[in-house]
Amino acid sequence: MGSLCLTIPRRSLITRLNYMLAGGLHPVGFHVLNIALHAIISAMMIDVFALLIGGLAYDKSARVLNRAPKTSLLAALFFAAHPVHTESVAGVVGRADLLCALFFQLSFLTYCKAFKRVGDNGGFSVWWIMVSLSLCATAMLCKEQGITVLGVNAAFDVLLICNVDVYELSQRLLLRKTPLNAREKLLTGLPLRLALMALGGFLMLYTRWRIMGTGPPAFTEVDNPASFAENMFLRVVNYNYYYALNGWLLLCPWWLCFDWSMGCVPLIKSTTDWRVAWPLLFWCVLIGLVGQALCSSDGQQRRTLSMALVLLVVPFLPACNIFFRVGFVIAERVLYLPSSGYCLLLAFALAHYCRRWGKYKNVLRISILALIVTYIARCAVRSHQWRSEQSLFTSALAVCPLNAKVHYNVGKNLADRGNATAAISYYREAVRLHPTYVHAMNNLGNILKERNELVEAEQLLSKAVSIQPDFAAAWMNLGIVQNSLSKFELAERSYWNAIHFRRKYPDCYYNLGRLYADQQRHLDALNAWRNATVLKPDHSLAWNNMVILLDNIGNLGQAELIGREALKLLPNDHTIMFSLANVLGKQEKYKESEGFFLHALQINPKAAGCHGNLAVLYHRWGKLELAQKHYELSLKLDPEAPGTRDNYNMLRRKLDQRKRHAP
Repeated sequence: MGSLCLTIPRRSLITRLNYMLAGGLHPVGFHVLNIALHAIISAMMIDVFALLIGGLAYDKSARVLNRAPKTSLLAALFFAAHPVHTESVAGVVGRADLLCALFFQLSFLTYCKAFKRVGDNGGFSVWWIMVSLSLCATAMLCKEQGITVLGVNAAFDVLLICNVDVYELSQRLLLRKTPLNAREKLLTGLPLRLALMALGGFLMLYTRWRIMGTGPPAFTEVDNPASFAENMFLRVVNYNYYYALNGWLLLCPWWLCFDWSMGCVPLIKSTTDWRVAWPLLFWCVLIGLVGQALCSSDGQQRRTLSMALVLLVVPFLPACNIFFRVGFVIAERVLYLPSSGYCLLLAFALAHYCRRWGKYKNVLRISILALIVTYIARCAVRSHQWRSEQSLFTSALAVCPLNAKVHYNVGKNLADRGNATAAISYYREAVRLHPTYVHAMNNLGNILKERNELVEAEQLLSKAVSIQPDFAAAWMNLGIVQNSLSKFELAERSYWNAIHFRRKYPDCYYNLGRLYADQQRHLDALNAWRNATVLKPDHSLAWNNMVILLDNIGNLGQAELIGREALKLLPNDHTIMFSLANVLGKQEKYKESEGFFLHALQINPKAAGCHGNLAVLYHRWGKLELAQKHYELSLKLDPEAPGTRDNYNMLRRKLDQRKRHAP
């Protein structure tokens, strides 16, 4: 468990409860709940897998009997330990995937409860089907992928409840012969159940469509480059390559990355690219599994393989780019539900070969144990990488060295920890890999600005706003650089562009005020800083600058009013106390000024300037011994404080004169 992902995108009821029980945003409470949810889901998978393997069986007490306990338990163990789930469990934002999976399972299990007796397909409860639809809607509210449980329920109904042999049925339809027992199949109530699920699914999709504003979300080319490819053939090839990569992550979850966009998976641009072989291999394996599922002479094997493939494919359909464009290349969290189908296939295959190869049973058992131990070890390593941003981002460099976002995140993490020199190289690499990466340009420009490399900073920020004209932060930073280069007109224009694209931008108003103050446009500066405080009432720098400016131009009464107004909002801001104390001292309100100076020093006792100005106040007030004390404290903290040494020497001379004239 780590303390990394506490940015929670959905304010759900369970998140609020978690917040209250954990006593706030303490990471441990959120991670413990994620682990508990995964444990519950893994335990419930035993029942789900048992139903898919053995079908429904009821005794007189209507209790479900498990026909394949060992296989279902093994599949659930594979699911619990599969390393591809680490992102969903270790990251708090994966809560959506966990809740979706939980209600997905409940919807499926509830649908199974709708059937009273095996073999009596006419007996089913509409009530339980409606409950199943409600749970499906809840799963969809957690994550859109939850609606796919309707497809799993429908397949379960057809293959296990109605015991339809799809291969035999297709053969009879192709030969234009009436399927056996067709009338009986219709009388079972299957059309009614399918109609109820279709209607429920339509209503859920329509509601979701209305909530989204009757339109899909907008994605950029860096999110999903294959979907922007002009050539339809290459687009299809790349989609299938993504499917193969997802399959490989299930089969060999060794290369895991928090982000697979921005060049992590380069596009296949030609049929001569050797990677074209992977989609072909993927489809050969999938078609082989489908053929085995359809043509197996063993009815139980046919149904189990079919349902395992359904559980593998159907929950993945929303991420396959067929129905709509998705905003990612590969997302490990999307595989949380489809991985259950893979785990069932793997467990069923191992169980089958254990029965078939009796003399190698011990070897297979050791292999199974070794696989589970390997999964657990990989989960432990990957969970450790999720403990901090630094380890997570650094681990991605080995998996996706071509991903500009990975380099950007490593650079940002280094910059946040104060290592600007190392951050620059990663930002430069991010820009090299993705020449239109405006966020990397903006951050790199910021660091270069702080290092006074203003010319290159201006070039980078100018390029960023030319690529993305509505990038308000880059416009503001460009204005700061131009102001430092004395390009005042350009700086003012950049600030106003930033405000145009982000109406509520207090920091930009603050910097605009600094520009006006440098140009002696005092009224404009005051108006800009006032706008900053209106938009952000706790903007300490804007309040303080207003007090200082009014003090400097001699408007002490207005400066005092502004200072008192600021302290009502920021009662513990020692910088505003310091500025207000200076104003009061100039108005000869010595006692009140002294109180603000002393309060400021209680908050920040090592402020040399505050000691020095308090000494000046005592000097004017005639309290020379106190003045001497604070001059000495100021010089001790900052021997180079401007003016303090001269004022101290002047005080010493006055004290010497007093001693000489003393009786």
